[in-house]
Amino acid sequence: MNKSILIVEDEIKLANLLADYFKQDGYDPILIHDGEEVVPWLKNNTPDVMLLDIMLPGKNGLDLCKEIRMFSNVPILMVTAKVDEIDRLLGLEFGADDYICKPFSPREVVARVKAVLRRSQPVTPIESQDTLNLDEHRFTVTFNQQNVILTSVEFQLLKPLASKPERIFTREQLMTNMYSDQRIVNHRTIDSHIKKLRKKLANISDGKDWIQSVYGTGYRLVL
Repeated sequence: MNKSILIVEDEIKLANLLADYFKQDGYDPILIHDGEEVVPWLKNNTPDVMLLDIMLPGKNGLDLCKEIRMFSNVPILMVTAKVDEIDRLLGLEFGADDYICKPFSPREVVARVKAVLRRSQPVTPIESQDTLNLDEHRFTVTFNQQNVILTSVEFQLLKPLASKPERIFTREQLMTNMYSDQRIVNHRTIDSHIKKLRKKLANISDGKDWIQSVYGTGYRLVL
């Protein structure tokens, strides 16, 4: 069965071009050109991945991304032509899994989507000590019968930490696990994700801080 991709782009020619490239690669593209139509569509449909442009009529991509993360963990790749948005997107503080800058090659977009989907592939659930459980089928973490949904990037960040509690992982090791395409990412990106991850885990563990910073080195999970 082909994977489906939701392309949210108001430049119709560009959207159609991307759709053609994804069709050639075996995807089923769905096109939306107005930001107001995105959330209602997603509440009734579940694509495998989505491309979300920032500049949209009706509702902009950043607001949409934050809203979508309230009910869905669909992998999201943000698309921007605004240089001043890049620093904000580097931290992916809006819950996105990756970003792409215009102008771009459609082949690059297809490759980046594939990389995000590879990171998101469900495998056998990983169970750590005690009652902290990771489920890659749903990108959830469960503790004492409470669970929280993570983005695919957050999940890939937590996975090595949870698989080997007490072991210290450097930022470089964590970045390699999060981004298999070997891109260069600022250390602040890891720190930004760790901050969000700590907050999510604290919400299901009565404020417990699972992730410990190791000065000058990286992070480890302390149970």
